[in-house]
Amino acid sequence: MSGTPLKQVHLAAHFPGVNNTTIWTDPDAGSQIDLASFRAFAETAERGRFDYLFLAEGLRLREHKGRIHELDVVGRPNTLVILAALASLTEHIGLVGTLSSTFNEPADLARQLATLDHLSEGRAGWNVVTSSDAFHGQNFRRGGFLEYAERYERAEEFVRLSKRLWDAWEADAIAANPGRGEYLRPGGVSRINHVGKHFDVETIPNLPRSPQRYPVIVQAGDSPAGRDFASANAEIIFSLHAAFEDGKRFYDDVKGRLPAAGRSRDSLLIMPAATFVIGDSEADARERSREEALAQVSPQTAIAMLEQVWGRDLSGVDPDGPLPDLEPGDERIRAGQANDLSKQRAQISKFREIAERESLTVRELMVKLNTRHTFVGTASHIADEISRYVQGGASDGFVIVPSLIPNGLDRFVDGVIPELQERGVYREEYTPGATLRETLGLPAEPPSADAPSGQLLGAGGASAGVGGA
Repeated sequence: MSGTPLKQVHLAAHFPGVNNTTIWTDPDAGSQIDLASFRAFAETAERGRFDYLFLAEGLRLREHKGRIHELDVVGRPNTLVILAALASLTEHIGLVGTLSSTFNEPADLARQLATLDHLSEGRAGWNVVTSSDAFHGQNFRRGGFLEYAERYERAEEFVRLSKRLWDAWEADAIAANPGRGEYLRPGGVSRINHVGKHFDVETIPNLPRSPQRYPVIVQAGDSPAGRDFASANAEIIFSLHAAFEDGKRFYDDVKGRLPAAGRSRDSLLIMPAATFVIGDSEADARERSREEALAQVSPQTAIAMLEQVWGRDLSGVDPDGPLPDLEPGDERIRAGQANDLSKQRAQISKFREIAERESLTVRELMVKLNTRHTFVGTASHIADEISRYVQGGASDGFVIVPSLIPNGLDRFVDGVIPELQERGVYREEYTPGATLRETLGLPAEPPSADAPSGQLLGAGGASAGVGGA
């Protein structure tokens, strides 16, 4: 009896920094910055036949009440340096890094990404983020930040200009003909002249076309503008919609935008972030989940989270007691955070409703709101759930986020991966020599620099074009 073939599950492995996802206090926790940690993590992900390793980047340490936040003190090395090192230590797995379109320049970043694609033989990817706040902007000469609409204008112009830079060398530009003394084919390399709203660039790129032509473009925006930007430019969306019904709504919405950009549904993968807790039984997994959540949200962390909502110092509040009977304030608790009293009051009202209904202390409420583990159960149950999401059109796979670095991924690889393979929804081996785009099963031709623009259409804004050559 034949039926519809099962969709294959895509998985990425996220290496997080020190935050309330990871448990740095665990005796088995390792360094967040040593190459040995990155290598161990990458080798485990490759052993699990993951599509790619994902590395976020923080441009600046968070500050809370004028002090460095205790959960953000390490784990912020330079993304491209780490990925370049891992390119020589791995063979198949993709290497995707978060890099800001607000605080980088196209000619420089395009060259670095093309270099990574060459070094890795076609395994590079770029998670495009727009870095919204002035706190990050203070790192840079121009300072400040861009308004909402301008961030996506700049991002789209950045990506499309980068693609023109990557296309400056034709695929056959290198003739290398000793007989004629000709290394470059005449006309094989183009000069790029670009004048746009955000960039004015004249250059001849100095790298040949890389193995994938373009690195795989990943995007994480969730706003209407972000969704339109992704539907026009991205090949993967790193989403936060990890609940099944919510994920299905997001999946249908974004996939429904693709035809307007001249794209097929299979040209864009949607992969939510997902945490996991594996137990020997359902009860064991639930208990492990409870213990991990308490380790992830310490009493100090619970108060810090609450202060960011209240906009005032709450150091005198008992984390194991009720929510404070206080009005919101306007103190700048977290650097870069702007207070909005109406939003604060609405959020506080929601907090009180949940806490009163379920009789929760401050810490219990913060655990509930901030550390819901996506998949909790036996390895078999988690494999069933992951496949259910993919077969049911709620995602194309997941970006798996472990709670321990570097060895927290091992339990998933040893337990869940064989279960997925047994169900026929996950690869047994990599295809030798495949690029990241090929490993992901994406179309060979990614969205070009001249593809229809989707930027800001959902927000009612005008599209920003790229300058002529």
